[in-house]
Amino acid sequence: MRKFYEQLLENNKKWVETSLAKDPNYFADLAKGQQPPLLWIGCSDSRVPANEIVGAKPGEVFVHRNIANMVVHSDMNMLSVLDYAVNVLKIKHIIVCGHYGCGGVKAAMGNQSVGIIDNWLRHIKDEYRLHDKYLNSIEDETERFNAFVEINAKEQVYNLAKTSIVQGAWKNGQDLMLHGWVYGLNSGFVTDLNVTISSNEELDSVYQLDL
Repeated sequence: MRKFYEQLLENNKKWVETSLAKDPNYFADLAKGQQPPLLWIGCSDSRVPANEIVGAKPGEVFVHRNIANMVVHSDMNMLSVLDYAVNVLKIKHIIVCGHYGCGGVKAAMGNQSVGIIDNWLRHIKDEYRLHDKYLNSIEDETERFNAFVEINAKEQVYNLAKTSIVQGAWKNGQDLMLHGWVYGLNSGFVTDLNVTISSNEELDSVYQLDL
């Protein structure tokens, strides 16, 4: 256990040395500030590294991660990240990225209690209820799982569009596009779910806020 911890510190030193060898001003430039064009909302899964997936450098992606890449309207952590990204950093794109094989989505499809996370998974279960006819029509369990991962990512894009933060940016004429992706753990490729929203007019009227 101690050896693993010490190796982390050693890895950090090597990373700093390598970065400075490529660019002596690397960290000095990073310290001046950030102006990323993208907010990434992804899963906490350790196999889904946001920057590496899109080939981005430090400073190019603002990141929020939680179990199953959820956008929950009562989650002040997510809302705080979203507000800062949209209203301070003026990001242009938000990507909600799920991933095939997501443990959170899988757990939400079952009935076994896994602890306090049950309360978080309830949001995902609610989504299953809305799409149960389609999902239950898929006989193959893996295909049904993959389909629900995709549905979950799409639903989070719409949840983003329903927030006053995003709709306020659109009202103010800010360029902001929301996208839904799913990442393949066994391939490295992302799948664009073709759900891109750039105005609240693409939502049901009940969700269009009069700001």
